[in-house]
Formats: sequence, C-alpha cells, structure tokens
Amino acid sequence: MQTNTEREPVIQITGLKKQYRLGQIGGGTLTADLQSWWARVRGKEDPNLPIGTDTRLFGQTFMALNGVDLTVYKGEALGIIGRNGAGKSTLLKILSRITAPTEGEIKFKGRIASMLEVGTGFNGEMTGRENIYMNGSILGMTKAEVDAKLDQIIEFSECGEFIDTPVKRYSSGMFVKLAFAVAAHLDSEIMVMDEVLAVGDMKFQQKCLGKMSDVAGQEGRTVLYVSHNMSTIRQLCTRCIVLDKGRVIFDGNVEDAIAIYMETTDVNVVHYDLTDTGRMTSSAGKRLRVESLDFVDKESSVFAAGEPLKVRIRWRANQKFDAVNMKLNIHYRDASPVGITHPVTLCAAEPGVLYETTFTFDTSILSEGQYFFYLDVFERELAGAICLDKPNQEFAFEITNTDRTLPEWAAGWGHIHFPPVKVVAVEEAAE
Repeated sequence: MQTNTEREPVIQITGLKKQYRLGQIGGGTLTADLQSWWARVRGKEDPNLPIGTDTRLFGQTFMALNGVDLTVYKGEALGIIGRNGAGKSTLLKILSRITAPTEGEIKFKGRIASMLEVGTGFNGEMTGRENIYMNGSILGMTKAEVDAKLDQIIEFSECGEFIDTPVKRYSSGMFVKLAFAVAAHLDSEIMVMDEVLAVGDMKFQQKCLGKMSDVAGQEGRTVLYVSHNMSTIRQLCTRCIVLDKGRVIFDGNVEDAIAIYMETTDVNVVHYDLTDTGRMTSSAGKRLRVESLDFVDKESSVFAAGEPLKVRIRWRANQKFDAVNMKLNIHYRDASPVGITHPVTLCAAEPGVLYETTFTFDTSILSEGQYFFYLDVFERELAGAICLDKPNQEFAFEITNTDRTLPEWAAGWGHIHFPPVKVVAVEEAAE
C-alpha cells in the first residue's frame, strides 16, 4: 500500500477561509439600494425588506471556513462529513469555482466535474443531449470526445426516451440521473459530489455508488463526496474528514471519522431560532418560512421510552395557501435513515400571519439511542409535493430506556420496534 508521500497529490489546500456577510445583501435596482441606504442612515425601517426582518445582523460576518488545510491524492475517495453549517458545501463550491475564497491557496491538478445541487450546470431550455455536449465543452472536451461517451451516458442515466426533451420538464429524479451520468462519464480527473444521492430510487443510488467506486478504484480518478448518510460514506470512501465550525477536526480512517461525527450530536438544545438558518433547497423558505422550533416543556431533548415527543413550530407564509402540510424525516445519530412520518395537514394560511403549531410524535416504536429529524413543510399539487420550507438544521433527540420499558433487542435488528403480529386463526391442518 502506498503512503501519502508516495502518492500524487491532486488537490492541495492551505489556510483556506471563506467569510460571508449576514443579513440580506442588496440585489435589486440601484433605486431600491439607494432607498435602503437612506433609510438606514436615518434609522428608519428599510422599505424594501419584508415586514419583520431582523436588521441587527447587517454588517456582521460569519466564517463558513476558517483555516482549512487539506491534501487529496490521486485515486482517493474522500468523504466529507459534519453537522449542518460545518462548511462542507462551501468547501465544494470553492473547489468547483462557484464561489471564491476569502483567504488561502488552492492548487489542483486536472479537470473537476462537480454535481452540487439538482440542476447545477444545466440549462433548463436545452434538451438532455444538448446539455451533455455543453458540459463536455465546459470541461474542454471536443465534440468527437463527447460523441465517444454519449451512448454510455444515455444508457447509464436511464433517460434515453427523454434525451431530446428540454430538461426543465424532467422530474428531480431524472435530473439527478442525467447529471450524475454526465459527471461520471465525461473526462475529468476529479469528481465533486454533494449529497447527490438524496434524490432518486434505491436501485439507482446503488448503481451510482458502484460507478463512483470504479471511478476511484479502477479508473484512478479522485472523488470528493459529501453526505449525511453514513452507510454510503462507509461503502464508498477510503478516507474521511470531519468539519466542525469551518475547521477540519479529524482526518483519517472512515470509522473513526464517523464516531467523532456522532459525538457532535447535541441533545441539550430545546430551542432553535431558524430565522437566519440556511435552507436545504434554493426555493425553500421563500413563500413560507419556519421561524423557530421548540421541544415543549423540556429542559433537554431526552425522552423516556414511550414518552411523546412534543414540538412547537412558529411559521409565517408570504402568500395564501389552501393547505400547508408537514412531515418529519427521522435519522439515527450516524445519519442512517430510520423513517418518515405520514404527512399531516397543518392548516390553511393567510399571508403575513404568524402561526404556531404544536404536534406530537409517538416515540414508543423507536429503540434506545440518539436520533435527529429534519422538518419538511410542503404543499400538494397535481404534480406532487412542492417544498415550501426545509431548514438545513438537524433537530436532535434521545430515547432512553432507564426504566426498562422497551423490550430488549439487538442493534442489528434495526431502530424500529413494530407492534406484535396478530394471530387471526389457529386450526388443525389435514395431514
């Protein structure tokens, strides 16, 4: 086995920092920006901001990355894990040259193909075939070189029937399939992937993991992979780093990295202010925004076996909705998915009204251990569920079994304890 000193480095990062300004940044007309500036000078409310916007954050800064040093080697599959807001996506965006670093130096060898968000790098008005050629040209490939890869890309993507349809008509699953096929098959020395397998069916996810393993293991290309799913990190990665508050706090063995990541789960937080929390999709939080979440009547988010998990959320809509729906995506502390709650309708909503919704979840089906959930608020349309808000925040809680209320079962049996089966008939059988 080669040591790091014997292998060829393809990415070298030194002292990398990325600073963001907090609060809303002007992106409107010059007139609107001048109105906002004049209102701030006079100490008045900004006429161009939504009602209730907290302007106290304006002028403050946030270090998304704070002194990252990292070397990645040829043929390596590097996992990047950490809690939400740790700096994972920011690091990949800098490597993909979507955003520039505030400070530091990056050296890399070879071309980088990235897939950071559904639709990134694709033109919705162009067909799937046209987008393949466009991405190839961005990587510096000739038409003949793309021609040689075209059939492989179409076959892998499973989108052959729709390859000459504008991609704006693709479902999110089709988008991911084509985008991954393009990134995996076009000539690049480095693949950068950010939670790309969160959309798509399980069969295709396994197909993608197999391809990424081949890319790193057999083709000698380098893969950087961000995920909250520790099972895919285990399956794909040969090395792993843990980011926390913009710094690398661990770099090494995958299992050791996952153990450190699991220790960062905080079950002592019972109040979450989500006003300025990032969202998991670019459209989330614009038409409706969850402003806070609280575990009700608790000093910590630790629950006895069978104790109902009671949560209160405060949210505000910017337009009228006939029905606002919600569900919880529940994960074990290692980020492996446990299950999803049945969607529930909260209420209709009027614009500008602050709503407070309290709901409970039956924890008796869960085994002892630490968990977290994501909150997903959506509306239903004929085309399916449309995301309204999905805060990029893990809400941690723990189930304890101190009074031995839960029956004993091995962890290998899973995290859900189903109700007992019902015997509906017993009779003698003819011999």
